[in-house]
This record gives sequence, C-alpha cells and structure tokens, in this order.
Amino acid sequence: MKQEVERPKVADVNVLATELLPTPEAIKMTLPLTAAAEQTVLAGRQAVQDVLDHKDPRLILVVGPCSIHDLAGAKEYAERLCRLAEDVSDAFLLVMRVYFAKPRTTVGWKGFINDPRLDDSFRIDEGLHKGRELLLALGDIGIPVGTE
Repeated sequence: MKQEVERPKVADVNVLATELLPTPEAIKMTLPLTAAAEQTVLAGRQAVQDVLDHKDPRLILVVGPCSIHDLAGAKEYAERLCRLAEDVSDAFLLVMRVYFAKPRTTVGWKGFINDPRLDDSFRIDEGLHKGRELLLALGDIGIPVGTE
C-alpha cells in the first residue's frame, strides 16, 4: 500500500478567499447598450477615422482627467464638454478621456475599477459595473470617449 506524504502547501499560501468577477457578457446583459450610446460610439469612431484618413481637416483633441474617481463629476464634465464640442466643431473633434486605472501609481489608490469606493475595499465587481454605467451615460449624453 502506497502511503501519501503530506507536503507543505506552496501555492496560494497568502490567499484568504477568491471571488469570481462577472464576465463582460454578464455585465453587458445587466447594462445593455442604449440606442443613443450606440449612435454616439459609431459616430465617434467614424469621425475619428475620417480625421485619421484626412477626409476631415479637424484636429482630434482627447481631453479629460487623469482618471475617473467621481461619477457625478464625470457626467457633469461630459455635459459641459459636449456643449464645448459643438462650439468648436468646425476646427476640433473633442473626445473625452475616460480612464479607470492609475497604472503608474505604485503607492495609493489604484483606480476606479479596482477600488470604486475609494476605501480600499477593492470591489472590482462593483467597479466594472459602475464603469460600464458611466460609459453608457456618457454615450447617452453624446460625447465620444477614449480610453487607454
């Protein structure tokens, strides 16, 4: 009879628990794309492509915060930027920068997706959900967005 030798655990020795994240498909089913947001995405992509293909003489300006941390503030910014985009549309194509991470931050808050409550709770599931909610709202407002 073969005797099992108890071996020390070498994998996941510092892991207390694991939690599955929602799949992209699950998030999209929970928060489906609205017709207005879809139109904004399609029109924004085409406008950017037209500028890159030199079919449109405007300059593309990607403007916005380093990273998103306040959803209400981001929506207010988008509304103002959308109005400005209309005012300068003859010369510029404005795209709102919407980034949810802080990739170069080594100490401190890592970004909205990782810690949407800004309290070290690291509710990534909530961050993914709220991130999509924000992108849908910005699409409904009518401002094209860009992210890294």
